[in-house]
This record gives sequence, C-alpha cells and structure tokens, in this order.
Amino acid sequence: MSVHRSKMQFRSVICAVSLLLVMAPETAASPKSSVHRRYHSIFSFGDSYADTGNDLPVFAEHSILNLAARPPYGMTFFGRTTGRFSDGRLIIDFIAQDLGLPLVPPFLTHNGSFRHGANFAVAGATAGDAEFYHSRDIPGNHSKTPLNTSLNVQLEWFESLLPSLCGTAQGCKKFFGRSLFLVGEYGINDYHLSLKKLTPKQIESAIVPNVIKTISMAIERLIKHGAASLVVPGVVPWGCAPPALALFAGRAGPAEYEPRTGCLREVNELVKHHNSLLKDALRQLRAKHPHLRIVYADFFGSVMEIIESPHKFGFRDDILTVCCGGPGKYNFNDSVPCGDPGATTCKHPSTSLFWDGGHLTEASHRHIADMMVV
Repeated sequence: MSVHRSKMQFRSVICAVSLLLVMAPETAASPKSSVHRRYHSIFSFGDSYADTGNDLPVFAEHSILNLAARPPYGMTFFGRTTGRFSDGRLIIDFIAQDLGLPLVPPFLTHNGSFRHGANFAVAGATAGDAEFYHSRDIPGNHSKTPLNTSLNVQLEWFESLLPSLCGTAQGCKKFFGRSLFLVGEYGINDYHLSLKKLTPKQIESAIVPNVIKTISMAIERLIKHGAASLVVPGVVPWGCAPPALALFAGRAGPAEYEPRTGCLREVNELVKHHNSLLKDALRQLRAKHPHLRIVYADFFGSVMEIIESPHKFGFRDDILTVCCGGPGKYNFNDSVPCGDPGATTCKHPSTSLFWDGGHLTEASHRHIADMMVV
C-alpha cells in the first residue's frame, strides 16, 4: 500500500531499566525478579493492543470505519483521539514511560526521528500474511480483512529504516543491542477471523502452527539485524472477550462456558494451545541464542487474574461488561459500536477490564505493564 512505502524516515538518552523476567528467563509476569538493562529505543510490532496511530492512514486508505479515530477514544489520558483502541495509554506507552523514553511514534504517521524507536503495530494485523487467509476465504463474505499489515509486512517497514538508523551490519548490531523489541501480541486476529469459519479444534491444526512459525521466523530475522532483547507476549484469554462471546451466542451450550468466569472453554483452550506452542518455540530460540534475552510475556495470566478476582485489582464485579458499547449483553453490540449515537460510556473506565469489546482500558494496560516493568 502506497502510504506504507512513503515512510522512509533526538537526542540519544540511555535509561536504566528493570525488565521483568519471571520463571527463569521464560515469562514476564511477576514483580519479584528483575534484570537491569539499558535501552535507548523501543521497536514494537503487533496489532491494536500496541497500535499508537498506524491504523489512521491504513484504515483511511481502505475506506474502513476507524472507531479509534473518534471520541470517546483517548478520553482518559490524551483528551483526544490518537488512533489507540482504548480510552488512554497502551502497554507500550507505559513501558516507554517506565523506561524514561518518549512514547514510541507510529511508523506511518511520524515525520521526525526514529532514533528512540518506532512502532509498526497496526490494529487488525495478523501474524499470517493476508493472502494466507484470503486464499482460504477467511473470514468469508469477500471481507477486506485481514489487510496487508501482517507481521512480515511490519518487518519490511522496520527494515526500510535500517539505512537511516545504523547503516552497516556492525552498526546495527551495536544500535539494536541497546534496543528493546516488543514482538506482539499476535494471534488474536488470526484466530477471531478464523472462528467465523472454523471450529477451535480446526484452528489448532490449520492456523496455529503457521502463526507460531511466523513469529519464530520474525524473531530470527530481528536477531539477524542485531536485536538482543526481545519480549514476546502470549494471547489474552479471548474466550472471555465480548466479541468472542457474541460470536458464539446461541451456538454454545451451558457446558461450554467456564462456570466461575463465564468464559468460553474451547476458545480459551485454543489460546492456551497457542501460548504453550509459543513458549516451546521461545525455549528453542533461547537454546539457539543463549547470549540473547528472549522473554515470554504472560498476557493471558495477567488478564485472567483480573477476571477471576476483579475486586482484588480495583475492577468492577461484572468484569466482562465493556465500558463503551451499545445495548446488549456485556454492553456489547456489533451494530452499535463505541462512539455511535446509541452507545454509552461508563463513568469510571478505570474499573472496567474491557474498553469497547475486545480492547482493554488504560487501567488494564497498566496492570499488564506492571507485570512487565518495574
């Protein structure tokens, strides 16, 4: 897409940070142990959980309604829309602030320097290439999605910056050796789109292996360019997200819901399968590159602990109810999304887990970030 290719573009501050590594080097999820590192930049890849504005030109180019481009998105912190699918800051924003770095600029809309990092994440992005899904008629009905913003496309954008950031292989190894790489979250969009045509069990065999392979190959590609510290998140419990619950409404029987949480068992089992294979893949990468730091971030556990004990973390009892949405169960309605005239916005977003359905509130992003950075 033309707007992507047009982006080929201050200081250098090195900040002491504590990046959390839990359960040896395997997961980032507990504030008990930390390793002091120094980073001068952050490079991020992913979907709407990390997109800080790349969606604005991408959605506009494809004439797709962009909810994050209208109020009340951004109301909590920025006081305006920024392209973030939340009421405020995302995990990447909190990580940057905790490291003493500027907020990471979106690659497709930033006109300044990328010396402190760049964000390539795009809302709706899949790990697998768009053609992988369209050739299988996923999600069906001649859908425009997924767009051509996959992990491989985002890597191409990253590689287009190399001449301006480091030039030579040796220069890149030095520059990126002091950078933090956030690779994901990836998988939610691959699986939610696939659930419109396939069962969770079919997705486990037909889609998940390609997603894991794509993430692993991307990490190898980044390592080749000099990346030495990489955080790779798992998928959140999508079986608890209102879009998944709405998709299965009328299709799933009572036994298919977890009695304690109300979440869809089979969808969460699919996510757990993904996370398990991802952790296995990261173990293999660590064995191959023992001198590098490759960390798994447990997004699933961080969100699930809120769902299971909302009061403990300052959240509301009806934890699956979204803050901003239309009339319907969970205050979620595909036909009346957040920002529509018929939608309502809760008074206290900080007590809600979900902002608009599948996306999290700033408070939820803060909670996950706290499990990663001290």
